[in-house]
Parts: sequence; C-alpha cells; structure tokens
Amino acid sequence: MSASSSAPALAPCPCGRLDRKGLSLPYVQCCGRYVDDFAGTPAPDAESLMRSRYTAFVRERADYLLATWHRTTRPGSLDFEPGVKWLGLDVRARSASDADHAEVEFVARQRGKSGAAVRLHERSRFIREPDGELNRWYYVDGDMR
Repeated sequence: MSASSSAPALAPCPCGRLDRKGLSLPYVQCCGRYVDDFAGTPAPDAESLMRSRYTAFVRERADYLLATWHRTTRPGSLDFEPGVKWLGLDVRARSASDADHAEVEFVARQRGKSGAAVRLHERSRFIREPDGELNRWYYVDGDMR
C-alpha cells in the first residue's frame, strides 16, 4: 500500500463531499465504505461511484479502480504517475437517462511532480448492472472537455 492509502479513516474524504452542516465527511463515512468494502458495499449511484473512484486515485487503489471499471472498457492494468498530488474534485453536473445509465461531469485538479497544475474536465458515463445479488454501478468511459 502507498503512503496515501494509509491516511487515517477519520480524515476528510478526498472527494470533498459535505454533510448537511457543510462539514467535510470523514473518509470512513463517505467513499471509504465503498473503496474498502467493494464486495459488500457498492456505490448507490453514479455520482457516489465517481467520487469513490476519485478517492481511489488519490489513495492509489488500483484494485478498486479496476473492479469498478466496466469489463468492456477496463484496461488490463493501471499505473499511477509518481509524484502526483490530487488537489480537489468539483462535481459540475449529474444526470440519469434511465435507472441504469447515468453521466457525471466533473473537474479534478492535480499537480504533477514538475509542479505544474492540471485540470481534468470529463463527462463520464456509468452503467448499473447486476453483480450476483447486488446491482452495481460501473464506469464505462468519458469525454474530456
């Protein structure tokens, strides 16, 4: 495990989701329940899956990223760029075309080891499919903006 994946569970979740009082949700109450228990706790909607995937990038959890990538578009492996620091996530829009298809538009910010800041603006597509006794959302692909 990387150093980033050993961050305290009560630390604010990297995805930036807030509670009703406007306070940052702790990792364990937010994306941690999905990332750390993929088998038993699927993300309930496309936005939650997208946020948990961002958190998995921050924590360098390739296992979760690959498991939540749809089998038709999933890469064989996933490597993380050394020295990248994730700076934040902004969910711009979310929409569902039906109960099993959704899109989420977001901007994720990062700083590479060179120090240059990069904005990743994407409209991602998600699909919900049965997985045993559970219905599970998967990331399919996205269009960079």
